[in-house]
Amino acid sequence: MSRNARFHFVLLALLGWLLPAGAEDFFAPRTTNSAVRVVVAQGENLFNAYLPYDDRVEALFNRGLTHFTRTTNAAEAWRSLVTNTDTVGIKVFSIPGQLTGTRPAVVAAVVHGLLAAGLPPDQIIIWDKHAGDLRKAGYFELGKNLGVPVLGSAEAGYDTNTYYLPDSPVIGALVWGDVEFGNTNKGIGKKSFVSKLVCQRLTKIISVAPLIDESSAGTCGHFFSLAIGSVDNTRRFEDSGDRLAVALPELYALPSIGDHVVLNITDALLCQYQGGPANYLQYSTIRQQLWFSHDPVALDTLALKELSRERQLVAAAEAPSNFEIYTNATLLQLGISNPARIQIETVR
Repeated sequence: MSRNARFHFVLLALLGWLLPAGAEDFFAPRTTNSAVRVVVAQGENLFNAYLPYDDRVEALFNRGLTHFTRTTNAAEAWRSLVTNTDTVGIKVFSIPGQLTGTRPAVVAAVVHGLLAAGLPPDQIIIWDKHAGDLRKAGYFELGKNLGVPVLGSAEAGYDTNTYYLPDSPVIGALVWGDVEFGNTNKGIGKKSFVSKLVCQRLTKIISVAPLIDESSAGTCGHFFSLAIGSVDNTRRFEDSGDRLAVALPELYALPSIGDHVVLNITDALLCQYQGGPANYLQYSTIRQQLWFSHDPVALDTLALKELSRERQLVAAAEAPSNFEIYTNATLLQLGISNPARIQIETVR
């Protein structure tokens, strides 16, 4: 975050326009006349032993999507968001696997809707950072069944002309796969290069993030999933909550990343409130919800609230929320972090 942005953040805090992170009343959802909409689609009987019924999930998904887009069917809803000339990337978070990561049943509903809207199968891409995680989570099998490509952004390579360079660069501990790994020139490790898949191939992005906690970001939400999944040299941010709070909003704000996002969907069929991003079903509760919004800040803010609520219900230790990510994102005009300005609409 720039010096000016930090100054404005302090000024807003002093004026009382921002409440402290973690304050219970700050997270209290209130319906207002704000233009920031979040649609919560609430289902029932969607699971059999933590495995979702695909058809029931798709029916719930389409109810939520059509309500959010104010349309009458899924195909019409998707045509309001994308065209048949777009190449649409469905960003999933696959590291935890198909039980507590982004669930393939939700992604299948997205693909079916896009196909019904007239997009050719080869213009619909399911993606995450690493192909190995996608394979373990069942996405290559899903892609084969649906006839659409499944790609890892890291395996697609990185564009050396498109990168993120922070105001105060932290030199990363480069690993194999990073563009500058093995390079001994002076000044290496200060840039994070954007995947060619993201900046050269995709014209629209749909982010589908699970409701699961993460130790540095608070939640593996839309900012963490999309920003970390789109660039290399990310270990320098992930190891520090403070650096992550600056980097995630600035990465998302890159035109090659955030400008292509047309819809954010939080997969809240299940809520894992501890242990993320690894899969721990013993720390999970069934919520049977899907959240829709154009605003990733609003969705991740509500995710932090729900994760905190679930921990309180079982008297689990509270975890850091790193709400600074979302106050910084608000300063960059990426969305709204104040629930008083979020309109929540529930569909059953």
